[in-house]
Amino acid sequence: MSSGVLDPLRMTDQSPPTELLRFATAGSVDDGKSTLLGRLLYDSKSLFEDQIAAVEALSASRGHEWADLSLFTDGLRAEREQGITIDVAYRYFATPRRRFIIADTPGHLQYTRNMVTGASTADVALILVDARKRLVEQSRRHAFLCSLLRVPRLVLCVNKMDLVGWSGSVFHHIREEFSAFAAQLGVPEPAAIPISALHGDNIVSRSANMPWYDGPSLLDHLEGVHVASYRNLVDARFPVQYVIRPQSSGHPDYRGYAGQIASGTLRPGDEVVVLPSGLTSVISSIETADGPVPEAFPPMSVTIRLAGDLDVARGDMICVPHHPAAVTREVEAMVCWMDDTRPLTPGGRYTVKHTTRSVRAVVSELSYRLDVNSLGRDTAATSLSLNEIGLVRLRTMTPLLCDEYPRNRVTGSLIIIDETTNATVAAGMITRTR
Repeated sequence: MSSGVLDPLRMTDQSPPTELLRFATAGSVDDGKSTLLGRLLYDSKSLFEDQIAAVEALSASRGHEWADLSLFTDGLRAEREQGITIDVAYRYFATPRRRFIIADTPGHLQYTRNMVTGASTADVALILVDARKRLVEQSRRHAFLCSLLRVPRLVLCVNKMDLVGWSGSVFHHIREEFSAFAAQLGVPEPAAIPISALHGDNIVSRSANMPWYDGPSLLDHLEGVHVASYRNLVDARFPVQYVIRPQSSGHPDYRGYAGQIASGTLRPGDEVVVLPSGLTSVISSIETADGPVPEAFPPMSVTIRLAGDLDVARGDMICVPHHPAAVTREVEAMVCWMDDTRPLTPGGRYTVKHTTRSVRAVVSELSYRLDVNSLGRDTAATSLSLNEIGLVRLRTMTPLLCDEYPRNRVTGSLIIIDETTNATVAAGMITRTR
């Protein structure tokens, strides 16, 4: 009989309530990210027997003496053939203490844009470093991107400790080097854990091979790390995705606004303001697929009904009056350029997708390009090429309803789309509203 797996998104009524944690892997190619997650799933008994048997059979056919754990997360055929991660692989598992959504992101430079996607919603980022190679440029690039994305917690995982003789001095040197770089980024002091993903040392259980390390295993750390205080539960933001008007005989006057709560908490009876019009109203009810609810909070998908007949459309935003979002046609944003065919240049015209609103925009200025190694600013730069990062000023045709990214990760983020190809060419974090 196949062993069961606890579905983290459908806990039974008998299960104790557990908090959801999203975490992503980051780092250079071949640092062992996929192997680490495969080991974590395997040792925490979060895999089905048929999954294990399939990977063991494939590993044996390739002449491996043990199961290639990276195959548990490398899902694309091209990934399995090349032994690399290309797309972001999402996996779900749970322990009695916590539920997890994990994102295995690629390490290759050309797939940095996929790494940004995986880390954009993470509460914790695991920065993997090969103990033999120390910190390399891509390790620094990913750590820098995690700081830009305001991932609340970073964890330095020094992998392949078995290949450096379980050396404590090697680990401490890498930890000190990474801590100095993290201090430049202005992020909290990262946790540091020496591991061997291949052999399972310090992944789920403490390792006997490194008696000089007295900290927790990786799973113990992930189960105990506190991230709730980093979430914005003050500024209520509800981008309207769809206006529901059945206009049926049974509901002739029904008008509801469907979408997902971006931040804060909303309740029936709350006074709200609708942007960009500035009209105010009161929430008469909040409904879900299971019926009315007394309150709504992230990331609930709900339908909100307002008292009175207001003109509210897709792309509008419902906020609380004392902390509204900014209504602006000009923003500064730190962007990671993702287009490998054409660079970003001042004067370029694009479509900006922000929450549920899409607007036409022009890049009015490239303020500087960042060097991810030195963190220096190249103010003479005239363009951004693939995977380069810089500060730009955007001017939009119609207003954005936004916040600065450090205050709100949902309403402070945007993507830039090429108008001719409809391809996503950049991801941006709003640093200033005007």
